[in-house]
Amino acid sequence: MSISSIMAISQSGMQAQTRRVEAAASNIANALTPDYTRLNASLSSTANGGVEARLARDADTSGGGSQPDLLSDMTTLMTAESTFKANAAVFETGADMWELLSTIVKDD
Repeated sequence: MSISSIMAISQSGMQAQTRRVEAAASNIANALTPDYTRLNASLSSTANGGVEARLARDADTSGGGSQPDLLSDMTTLMTAESTFKANAAVFETGADMWELLSTIVKDD
């Protein structure tokens, strides 16, 4: 696995976590909005080893929107934050490795 593919995978992870935060923030902001249907983010792997998040609304069978679930949304925010930070650390490590590699190549 190359440094650039590692960085691309970590970047896709950060983008997926951003989408999860978007969904949770929308749910929290609209918790008291009548007929609001919650957004959910589903994560799936991609062919290159990364991850993507797809947003979808809850199935609304009652016609009155879905119930707020602030505990779930707050938990999503906290896990998305820590996962984003982990992916950012991997990305930064890859950038440091690129920098070191370019220094070695220049010295030759």
